Amino acid sequence: MSQYDVAVIGSGPGGYVAAIRCAQLGLKTAIIEKYANLGGTCLNVGCIPSKALLDSSEHYHNAQHTFEIHGIELQNLKVNLKQMIDRKRDVVKQNTEGVSFLMKKNKIDVHTGVGSFLSNTKIQITNGKESKEIEAKYSIIATGSKPSSLPGITIDKKRIITSTEALELQEIPKHLIIIGGGVIGLELGSVYARLGAKVSVVEYTDSLIPTMDRALGKELQKVLKKEGFEFFFNHKVTGASAKGKAVTVTAEDPKGAPVEFKGDYCLVAVGRRPYTDGLGLDKAGVQMEDRGRIAVNDHLQTNVPNIYAIGDVVRGAMLAHKAEEEGVMVAEILAGQKPHINYNLIPGVVYTWPEVAGVGLTEEQLKEAGRKYNVGKFPFLASGRARASMDTAGFVKVLADASTDEILGVHMIGPRAADMIAEAVVAMEYRASAEDIGRISHAHPTYTEALKEAALAATGNRSLHL
Repeated sequence: MSQYDVAVIGSGPGGYVAAIRCAQLGLKTAIIEKYANLGGTCLNVGCIPSKALLDSSEHYHNAQHTFEIHGIELQNLKVNLKQMIDRKRDVVKQNTEGVSFLMKKNKIDVHTGVGSFLSNTKIQITNGKESKEIEAKYSIIATGSKPSSLPGITIDKKRIITSTEALELQEIPKHLIIIGGGVIGLELGSVYARLGAKVSVVEYTDSLIPTMDRALGKELQKVLKKEGFEFFFNHKVTGASAKGKAVTVTAEDPKGAPVEFKGDYCLVAVGRRPYTDGLGLDKAGVQMEDRGRIAVNDHLQTNVPNIYAIGDVVRGAMLAHKAEEEGVMVAEILAGQKPHINYNLIPGVVYTWPEVAGVGLTEEQLKEAGRKYNVGKFPFLASGRARASMDTAGFVKVLADASTDEILGVHMIGPRAADMIAEAVVAMEYRASAEDIGRISHAHPTYTEALKEAALAATGNRSLHL
């Protein structure tokens, strides 16, 4: 029986990063993955393939709508969906092979199969008819999550689909009905709307991306409407059925009256749930909490002292980068270090175009807490760089404490917001004030000047270009 200092179950961003950090710190490490390809949901059927399709569809959309304005003339423009999907698969292949390389580089043993606890130190790995056991002083559970559904909906993976199937469609939907107005639905809806599909979003709450600052959802709604989206808020979905190539989604409108939506595909995008099936947690004595999550303390340690859990299987936002930070933290704890994570400063991003990003407290949270704050806002319409690239939709909003000027939250929708938000994260990690950001020289012309201007606006309406 092979023996290890650490066994990591799951090879998504949280798992493989945890394994790498453990190996770097001198711990003999194994990683267990039930699929042939490493990388988990993120690299195989999540973050990476969806961004590949988002980029491809954005190129097509620009060629169709803005190239002529730029002085680029095209004829017989069309979509080759097969090639688009093939490119996406190649991107996935490159990334998963990269993770395999990192395992070899760091001398991490990879075990393919389903990992299941036999005790708190022994793990059985089953791959088809083959089975073996390993022993580990410590274990890190990083098995991620899977798409959720709703009562009354059977996902047939053909017409009623999840994000996994949406990444492999062989045709562009004529009318894609999306249940859920969150990140996953809007990103994949953007892909097919740009390629010519009619997209209808049926959302239970009264806004898009409801967990983010409400101003972002309102602005994104305006932009997506121009791409052909239609939205139905405060609608409770009661069922979905498929017959041949037709799909019918039933719901109750805000007044409780029954309504129907008819299309040819239905994407169920109502969030994700922790995936802990087959782990044998009962044999290890690991306690669970609500919503199928694994109970952990502030050090991500379960009630069984030598077993830890990270990422989507524990409390908090289901984000790849959150899982990565947790993987590093647990590895360093096992090595005797004292790391920490500031969960308030883990950014959230939506990769539509314009992109949406936010970090820290939202304006709604500040109001609810009764905290006094100042708001600074700057539109990309007033940005020279945004005008040059024809990306003038959106804004940057800075929220600062009314008495100390400390930045409490930054929320933006605009070009390259996913990259721009990192500046706000750095600033807030060092407890910067809006004045600090306003006094930092930003290269001109850049999109990040909008953050500087919003910070200036938060310190007494000092914005220079508005």
